[in-house]
Amino acid sequence: MSYEPGIQGNKELEFAIFCIENVAQRLQVNAEQVYAALTEKSDILHSYIVPEYDILHTQSKDYIVDDILQVMRERGVAV
Repeated sequence: MSYEPGIQGNKELEFAIFCIENVAQRLQVNAEQVYAALTEKSDILHSYIVPEYDILHTQSKDYIVDDILQVMRERGVAV
């Protein structure tokens, strides 16, 4: 099975999908737009979300979404 670069297994893949879907829900946009913002407009998925999996996945959904949105703001990434 092949994954996105940097994603090492099912847990990280599922977490990345969870993040994308929940950010999309919060912003009321489709997941494809969020995926593009996190991969094409920036490298947040591979430079932040995946490397911080061990810490982030232990937090609440709201914390995770707020954190990702903060990183997007700091890096000037809009959906």
